[in-house]
Amino acid sequence: QDASKWGLNMAFLDKSKDFPVGQVCVNFMEGDFRDYRDVLEFGKDMDIVTIEIENVNTRALYELEKQGISVYPQASIVETIKNKGLQKDFYTRHDIPTCPYIKTNNKADVYALIETGKISYPFIQKKCEEGYDGRGVVAIMSQDEDHQIFEEPSIVENFVNIDMELSVIVGRNADGQCVTYPVSEMVFNKQGHLLDMLVCPARIGEKKALQARQLAEKVAERLDIVGLLAVEMFLTPDDRILVNEVAPRPHNSGHHTIEAFWVSQYEQLIRAITGLPLLQTDHFQPAVMINLLGERGFHGTPHYEGLDMILEVEGVFPHIYGKAVTKPLRKMGHVTVVRDKLSDAIDMAQKLKNHIKVKS
Repeated sequence: QDASKWGLNMAFLDKSKDFPVGQVCVNFMEGDFRDYRDVLEFGKDMDIVTIEIENVNTRALYELEKQGISVYPQASIVETIKNKGLQKDFYTRHDIPTCPYIKTNNKADVYALIETGKISYPFIQKKCEEGYDGRGVVAIMSQDEDHQIFEEPSIVENFVNIDMELSVIVGRNADGQCVTYPVSEMVFNKQGHLLDMLVCPARIGEKKALQARQLAEKVAERLDIVGLLAVEMFLTPDDRILVNEVAPRPHNSGHHTIEAFWVSQYEQLIRAITGLPLLQTDHFQPAVMINLLGERGFHGTPHYEGLDMILEVEGVFPHIYGKAVTKPLRKMGHVTVVRDKLSDAIDMAQKLKNHIKVKS
């Protein structure tokens, strides 16, 4: 949608034209972004190929690079980030503060860590691959929950006390120009381990916000990424900032930039991968974003209760994704509230959150 403002010729690959992107684009190819041949066939005639999900076939991205196609973010970066074990190893090599972790190959490895005291309850297990929107993550609170432990290769982390979860969106182009958006504060749905509400700017001091932005920029520069990077972080009670994980693409924690900033994360991505100058993010309004999640107990054609309230209030911007089926905790859309005062935006977002339900 942002690219259309400049008349850029965009094409998209996804499994079905019934998916949301198929409803708004002209050039659409049905195919599986996990399939080598589909990705190669799609990208071979493009000038630039980019991604909106990590779980793409990286072998095909490497081949496209060999053929002279510009792939941003680069295939090696996608390969590193899509595997949480490799991602964590990268932080260790580059002296980027992160939570202590142990890599495991299977359930037996996790049980051995428990028995030897190298990990203790409660702990977090994350699958190395295929984790997305809270999937592939489990909190094991006690021995009674051991049945939830994954068999797949994973990383295991002891619980870390945190005061707040933060996110910084970074844009970086091939010339090394790098810009960061102001720090956002993330509130997560405890059942689904996915973003529930976002507050920008985060309610932390200027010094701590600067530290978070500098750390996010360091991660982008160490990766040498071209494109967009969402850096999710923990703020601990002893004032440390730890990188939790990153996403090399437009991110849920950056959706508020569409209305709150002069340049959205999507336009910034286009600028980064086409070699255009990146825009600074100094001018913005305080914003709060809430995700519209499918209600528990409902599965089927979505019905959005309470949209009338959104549409009668100024400074409130709904985004319905057009997904054909709602499921419990599935992201079905989001709503951004923009106000002159952050406290007013928070108050309105809370009202909307209590009023809007996605059912079937």
